Amino acid sequence: MSETGGKQRERHADGAGRQENGIKDGIDELINQERVVIFSKSTCPYCDDAKKVFDKLGQSYSTVELSDHPNGGEFQSALKEMTGAGTVPRVFVDGKCIGGGSDTVQLYQNGKLEEILRKGSVETIDTTSDSDRGSGEKFC
Repeated sequence: MSETGGKQRERHADGAGRQENGIKDGIDELINQERVVIFSKSTCPYCDDAKKVFDKLGQSYSTVELSDHPNGGEFQSALKEMTGAGTVPRVFVDGKCIGGGSDTVQLYQNGKLEEILRKGSVETIDTTSDSDRGSGEKFC
């Protein structure tokens, strides 16, 4: 990989101050422009866990800190509609949601996250985990 050690960039998705469709468009634009995007809250330990995984892998990522964003609540509602989950973090790789903090840690621990990053396709990997079935993801 050409990325250097887990560098984080804070981003504000376009669509702030627009209606929900504008917010969804902003989210879509961001997740399709950046390799890894983490929608996070600055006080959420599960968000920190997800970021630490990418730091360990040396994979750069962009974050949108919803707790600091003027339209954070609207972004979180749009993410729930888009992904089916209303909690943070919501982690996207190559435009696809891989889940939350527990999902990201589990994918890292079983080697699937590195495979996803290497292959460049989330769809070729089974990313289901226990938390997808409702038994483990904590709420932030």
